[in-house]
Amino acid sequence: MTLTASYLEKCAGIIETVRAQQAAIQQAAGWFADTILSGRMVHVFGSGHSRIMVEEMWPRYGSFPGFNPIVELSLTYHNNVVGANGQRQAMFLENVPGLAARILRNFAVDEKDCALIISSSGTNVVPVEMAELFQQKKIKTVGLLTKAHSAKSESKRADGKKLGDFSDIILDTGAPAGDSMIWVEGLDTPVSPGSTVGGAIIINAIKAELAGLLTKAGHPPKVLTAACIAGAEKATQLFESAYDEHARRLSELYRNLV
Repeated sequence: MTLTASYLEKCAGIIETVRAQQAAIQQAAGWFADTILSGRMVHVFGSGHSRIMVEEMWPRYGSFPGFNPIVELSLTYHNNVVGANGQRQAMFLENVPGLAARILRNFAVDEKDCALIISSSGTNVVPVEMAELFQQKKIKTVGLLTKAHSAKSESKRADGKKLGDFSDIILDTGAPAGDSMIWVEGLDTPVSPGSTVGGAIIINAIKAELAGLLTKAGHPPKVLTAACIAGAEKATQLFESAYDEHARRLSELYRNLV
């Protein structure tokens, strides 16, 4: 078997893990639909490479308004790797207690809101504290993590709590402990992570279920759509109207901010 074939086989296993979670995915989509139909937003947060899942949800082709992507650059802008804005600083900052509260202080959240927190290990301080804060505010919170990885990883919090401890629904990416899935002969550490694959599948499964619920409720979403599908004029109209809706929803998060 080639290494590519081995990786694809592992990905097939991830798909089966996601398939087994359809009820939980539908429940999360139902919560998100209630939030969006009420005029509010689903807050989506992840530090480090979990930012990928935040932006997979919104904004990109095939996505629609209703989500507040909380992308804190100090925790996610590490493509320089070393030097200013490097990976060392980001990894340090995502384990600083109290930073989650400072980030969330920028938004007037409401009990009608929902939250989706992404962390493969579910052990870093900032995403765990973010989930904890949302739950304290009586906001339904969905945790997207890797169960096997989280189970074998130590929490960075003094009390040992992990993302799963503050999640009303836990969704599992299906990746293995350590995330990387392929062992290469002669190399003593594995390569090719799987959590991004499982995470992206779950994000888009939620998106599909949610679009169905919103449409059934008489409020079809304004989906960012390529011109090759909708035509140039329609695609432009969808982009503009979707961005305008996002701005209107976001303005509510700054209203009566205390």
